[in-house]
Amino acid sequence: MGKTNKEQHETSPLFGVNAAYIEERFERYLEDPNSLDAKWRDYFKGFTNGADVSHEAVREEFLLKAKVRGKGGTTLQEPEVLRKQAAVQSLIERYRLIGHRQARLDPLGLQQREPLPDLKPQHYGLSDADMSSVFNTGNLAGLGPTATLGAIHEMLQTVYSSAVGAEFMHVSNTAERRWLQEKFESSGMHARLNEAEKLDLLDHLTAAEGLERYLHTRYVGQKRFSLEGGESLIPMLNELIQKGGGFGLQAIVIGMAHRGRINVLVNCVGKAPKDLFSEFEGRFDAVGSSGDVKYHMGFSTDVTTPGGNVHIALAFNPSHLEIVNPVVEGSVRARLERRDDEKGDSVMPILVHGDSAFSGQGVVMETLQMSQVTSFYTGGTVHIVCNNQVGFTTSDPKDLRSTEYCTDVAKMIEAPVFHVNGDDPHAVILVTRLALEYRMRFNKDVVIDLVCYRRHGHNEADEPAATQPFMYKEIRSHKTTRQLYADRLVTDGTVKEGEPQQMLDAFREALDAGDSVSKDALGEIGHEHMVNWHEFDTVNWDQEVQTGVEKERLAALGERLVHLPDTLKLHPRVARIYQDRQRMASGETVMDWGFAETLAYATLLTDGVKIRLTGQDSGRGTFFHRHAVLHDQVQKLEHVPLQHLADDQGDFRVTDSFLSEEAVLGFEYGYATAEPSALVIWEAQFGDFANGAQVVIDQFISSGETKWGRYCGLVMYLPHGYEGQGPEHSSARLERYLQLCAEKNMQVCVPSTPAQMFHMVRRQMLWDFRKPLIVMTPKSLLRHKLATSSLEELAEGGFNTVIDEIDDLAASQVDRIVFCSGKVYYDLLEARRGASLENVAIVRIEQLYPFPKEKYTAAIQHYPNAKQIVWCQEEHMNQGAWYQIRYRLQDSLEDHHVLSYAGRDHAASPAVGYYQVHVEQQHALVSAALGLTSN
Repeated sequence: MGKTNKEQHETSPLFGVNAAYIEERFERYLEDPNSLDAKWRDYFKGFTNGADVSHEAVREEFLLKAKVRGKGGTTLQEPEVLRKQAAVQSLIERYRLIGHRQARLDPLGLQQREPLPDLKPQHYGLSDADMSSVFNTGNLAGLGPTATLGAIHEMLQTVYSSAVGAEFMHVSNTAERRWLQEKFESSGMHARLNEAEKLDLLDHLTAAEGLERYLHTRYVGQKRFSLEGGESLIPMLNELIQKGGGFGLQAIVIGMAHRGRINVLVNCVGKAPKDLFSEFEGRFDAVGSSGDVKYHMGFSTDVTTPGGNVHIALAFNPSHLEIVNPVVEGSVRARLERRDDEKGDSVMPILVHGDSAFSGQGVVMETLQMSQVTSFYTGGTVHIVCNNQVGFTTSDPKDLRSTEYCTDVAKMIEAPVFHVNGDDPHAVILVTRLALEYRMRFNKDVVIDLVCYRRHGHNEADEPAATQPFMYKEIRSHKTTRQLYADRLVTDGTVKEGEPQQMLDAFREALDAGDSVSKDALGEIGHEHMVNWHEFDTVNWDQEVQTGVEKERLAALGERLVHLPDTLKLHPRVARIYQDRQRMASGETVMDWGFAETLAYATLLTDGVKIRLTGQDSGRGTFFHRHAVLHDQVQKLEHVPLQHLADDQGDFRVTDSFLSEEAVLGFEYGYATAEPSALVIWEAQFGDFANGAQVVIDQFISSGETKWGRYCGLVMYLPHGYEGQGPEHSSARLERYLQLCAEKNMQVCVPSTPAQMFHMVRRQMLWDFRKPLIVMTPKSLLRHKLATSSLEELAEGGFNTVIDEIDDLAASQVDRIVFCSGKVYYDLLEARRGASLENVAIVRIEQLYPFPKEKYTAAIQHYPNAKQIVWCQEEHMNQGAWYQIRYRLQDSLEDHHVLSYAGRDHAASPAVGYYQVHVEQQHALVSAALGLTSN
């Protein structure tokens, strides 16, 4: 039956209630016709007859044709209609922008949130009488094109101001923002879980609570940093894993601090409870390992999902909050590259943060900043803030941060943020699904702020009521998340009375049995991209490796490196460097540092080794010496010679990192621990800049193997040497690295020639094991007239841990041996030659750790009449190598030997700031070492 004229008019697109909607569509048509579907394009095209018609003319036409029904079907005057329609649209936009500020996020109900006038219809001139009037909903998803004001307002409150608060209006990308808006409004918060999903959710909450209760009674008073109060984290992580598999993820790497870690180990990644209990009881295999506390340990497993098996890795982590973030990102990057995945669809990082740490730790900002940077991109991270609403013993938000939310720092990268009440597991699951879908669709970071609480103190022995009496009074009487959800399911008939307790009892029995309680965990069954780290188990520091390369091959590689495109227009200074390199490659001239280093990379690349070199100005080199990336001076083009050596060569990536040390070094460490076949190098612009990454050095690089069994071949280049540049650009703090050396955990080298650099770099990859390599690289030596090497020196021999005297001295006449490392050697050599001394031998120790005792001893024995053994260094006595190696120097001496020190005196600062004072000090220490003046 056809519609009457009246009905047709009232449902016409030009009906007055649709005026704002039509205008919005017409604006989009004018901006981009393809942004609308074909029906709307044809409509506007027909309306304008294809002509260029102004927006105002069309609007006037709408006004003439439009009418709207008020209450009782009366026709309202057009200006009033437009005003009220605009008011409705303003109300909708305001909810999208600040509705989260009225959301019920605090499970404890302690959060005082004042009513916001902006979220009341009356604020926009709308009255109770308008609540039954029909208005256009514009682009508000989840309702039809029209709805009553009452329905619109109720929907806005439900979606934006209930158990979830969404922040995404700061996302500037229109497509992303509209997608988030539509998803959140139409399905994100309206979906219902089916019965199986509800039972699964209750099962995960039962496991989360059950484990904590079990440990609390079995191991009274032991620290475990329990998850109680934040149990919704477990179903959230399991949902990410299961749904992630459905999106095609092959691996997920999780990083988190200690809060709730034990629960995640058992209930998400499948660690067997019996193994956990052994750690609580102090029973473990400590062979070859110092170990770590149980709430720092990592784990890996394979998990079955609807989309196939997914490998899950929980990264090892020290107590330094948030420092694991960049480590996880680096590990994910290596895994993505192994799968040739440039988009980031196959591996996903998940980072679990604490609320105070997320807003307070600088490494969080640094890690967020790298999220879309080319060389650090990982396809987007799902961030979960386990928001206990308290920082250690601080509960007043004014003492925790300066922003409303702990997550506000994430807005700098325009990451969407979803705040959710942890006591509403249903909402938690819906938010999790939306966040995951956003990440997989747009490959960008997204943040879930899980607002919960901490049932115990900072640890189980802490008394929190001492500093938070009101909060903990509420917590003690507050039902657990599992209890609240179980009651909800009993009420709606999903489970029967008593079933939740039966589930809890069954879980306790499973814990008693000791086997894995994670029903989806398979253990490590392996996959095609898995790395066999056992190949690197055997460590032999005396292993002889052939680092020399045939002259013919070096010459050929050198020729390829300097063969540049004819159209490439280099800067004149760079062009001269490459002309010099052409002569070096042919053997016409000796080789400088930059070219020897480049040739080392070239030989490894053509053997199939992947190389990743990262640092500030690393492409050019801080000291204008590397020039691995050539910039055309006319066109905006770059050329990287090391990428054009052979068709089957390894990948070479050199990156000028953004201005970060801590996060970037952490990223490179994570990459190196996931990719043993790659030479991974982090270079400090100046050696002392590594100070900003000291946590990574202390907690991961130097001790990761002995604590967690994590092998790592990361190389650190630290420019070091006293050239009178002041306290900040002289010392790489050599003493700090030597202090960290023990159990042959890493290498500390100070190469003094280009050939030494060449052989040392190659040795790092040719060894059958992986240990970190700390290198004190030079600055002034990069162009020093004596710091050169011939092509023959690269072709023959290897890295010399000790280099004996190079001048033709009679060994029997030497009564004084000066041992040293680094740049000071050349100062000593030139001064000795200038003074025509025949009784002083100068020996370089190029590897300070592991200390080359046998070669050091042999060097002393080479000079039978030597009595004075001198250690000379540029650094102050309380710095540099002296205090760390003095006992090693003494250990090989005989009764007639006397060990002495020549160098700067003790000082609080690494170096003086006045150049003239520097020169005087340098002259004095060289003279003292050579015996020209008394020590």
